[in-house]
Amino acid sequence: MKRASLKILSFFSIALIANVITPVLRGQQVSVGPTSGVAERVEWLLAHLTLDEKLSLLVHQNPAIERVGLPAYSWWNEALHGYARAGIATVYPMPIALAATFHPELVQPLFANVAAEAPFKHREMADTGYYGDNSGLTFFTPNINIFRDPRWGRGMETYGEDPYLTARMGLACVEGLQGGGTAACLKHLAVHSGPEGVRHEFNSIIDDRNLRTTYLPAFEYIIKHSPVAQVMCGYNRINGAPCCTNRRLFDILRKEWCYNGILVTDCWALNDAYETDTVIPRHRTHATAAAAYGDAFGYEVDLECGSGLPALREAVQQGLITESKVDEHLRRVLRVRLQVERGKDARENDLSTVRREGNALALQAARESMVLLKNNGVLPLKGSEGVRLDGPNVWDTLMPLGNYNGFPEHCVSIGEAMKGGNGHGRVTVYVGGLSPQLEGEELQVEQEGFYRGDRTRIELPKEQVADIKALKEQGGKVVLVICNGSAIALEDVIDYCDAVLVAWYGGQNMGTAVKQLLYGEQDDFGHLPLTFYRSTDQLPPFEDYNMQRRTYRYLDDEAPLFPFGYGLSYSFYQLYETRADEATFTVSGIVSQCNTDVPDAGTHRAVVQVYLRNDSDPEGPVKQLVGMQSVSFDKSDPQTRKPFNIALDPFWFRQFNPDSGMMEEPADGTPFTLQVGFSSADRDLIDLPFIYHNRK
Repeated sequence: MKRASLKILSFFSIALIANVITPVLRGQQVSVGPTSGVAERVEWLLAHLTLDEKLSLLVHQNPAIERVGLPAYSWWNEALHGYARAGIATVYPMPIALAATFHPELVQPLFANVAAEAPFKHREMADTGYYGDNSGLTFFTPNINIFRDPRWGRGMETYGEDPYLTARMGLACVEGLQGGGTAACLKHLAVHSGPEGVRHEFNSIIDDRNLRTTYLPAFEYIIKHSPVAQVMCGYNRINGAPCCTNRRLFDILRKEWCYNGILVTDCWALNDAYETDTVIPRHRTHATAAAAYGDAFGYEVDLECGSGLPALREAVQQGLITESKVDEHLRRVLRVRLQVERGKDARENDLSTVRREGNALALQAARESMVLLKNNGVLPLKGSEGVRLDGPNVWDTLMPLGNYNGFPEHCVSIGEAMKGGNGHGRVTVYVGGLSPQLEGEELQVEQEGFYRGDRTRIELPKEQVADIKALKEQGGKVVLVICNGSAIALEDVIDYCDAVLVAWYGGQNMGTAVKQLLYGEQDDFGHLPLTFYRSTDQLPPFEDYNMQRRTYRYLDDEAPLFPFGYGLSYSFYQLYETRADEATFTVSGIVSQCNTDVPDAGTHRAVVQVYLRNDSDPEGPVKQLVGMQSVSFDKSDPQTRKPFNIALDPFWFRQFNPDSGMMEEPADGTPFTLQVGFSSADRDLIDLPFIYHNRK
């Protein structure tokens, strides 16, 4: 009887192998498994995919595996300031401009709208059978690197030079994208901010203090405050080890911060570890491709943006990566992919509604981003006055789009918005600055002042300096509008300008926003998210990643021309009744709008900023931003006094301990000074004593 039972069992076992396992091995169709829960579907796929199929899903271009119900998919898509590189899409201001709003409550719905537009773009391409790059719902956004040096060409992609501002804006971006059903990605981990021309071989030398206090906090903060789906490792080395094979960096990410999302490489970054290309210098830290992939995937990298599938297979064959490790990576990858694919059709609005809302957000963001640096009374312009337009960026409709951009249904140039000017009058509006064709990612540009996307000097181009001086010498008034993605040294021209407006690369409604602000139709200007130095000579060497003499946080001895957080408006604001509450960790008070030159403007906006000074740490920053709040006054609201209440996060009070090499909570009773005002300059701030009380 027992032998008969065994024979029956063997029969069913053979049948199972013949009908299920063998078709898997042969690549034949099987049931596509559970469709209800993501976790259940992931485990079913892991059980039914062959090892070679699993490996094919760990590079960014996933092939279709029809027998298990997986269509083709590409992980590589960009949403830096709108759905990018795939035809028509809403184009918002560049991130450096969004940072100038100091308004994360605006940035979050802006990126939610990007996420709302994404499934329409995805479906549009899928309907044509295209599943390649720039078609998916997983975005390599946001870029939260610190803009430590204004010469870096990609600084326009970041949220500026301050860790707190970067963290708050980056978190708002993540919440917007992922709240809308797409996947965000923090990049580039870590210590990555130029130079572009040698990024495939560059070794960032950094000590623990600078690493922990400047380059890592935004990553840590966002990871601890959101379920961000992806983190991208960078091209550069850190203290000798490429970021995408850097075990110390991986340990910080996985073990210290307990991050369990996807770790993806920058595109073709692993090639830099082993290729001996004679044209582009590389890191060349690994003897073979298999060794590099073994270091990356054998440890913590989950997904490669690149074409390294053959090397990945070889690393597995050599025993450098186990199948259990492959399953660990693929579990993370499939979880995110299935989540975004399941949500792609659950949209309430039609595309026209999404783009109409996006257009309004793009205009508001452009207005709130523009920074008024100087105004001797020439602004706002009067409608009856003749305005002459001049400068290289007057009619440009590509410049406002920045980089990593889509193409909008419309883009209004500054000249078009200003009606072209009548060519008469003494008020000139000179639209100068830079261009995304000169500053950006690894550009093939080598002309005076620029090199491979970076700048070698931060002054205005010489031709523009000469133009501005000539216009002023003709006896008229000069309003300088700067189009830029980075800080510009204006010491050579500031005395020749009656007003200066920083307009950045402001997206599809940049021209309209400039016109509204110059004519006083709106009064909701932004504030500088980075220091405007006096000249290139004020900067330390570009390749030096230590922070001394860099950014407002460490620029102690020599004042810049315009400080971080600075920005004028047509209104004048004062603070009253400011107080810091040590028990509730808040700063509160009253913002009073004392007077305004344009009482009929739609919106007046003040940005209250809170800075922290720690005089007991001489090696730490001079001060650092730890809080902010945007306070708006509308023309329909007669109130001229409004309260503010800013919650402080103990995360930003942490101090570097040189003995442990870690950031640690201050001791109970540690004295600080909180500074409250409208820029980082001491003259614009009110000092409040603050005693730190342990929160545990």
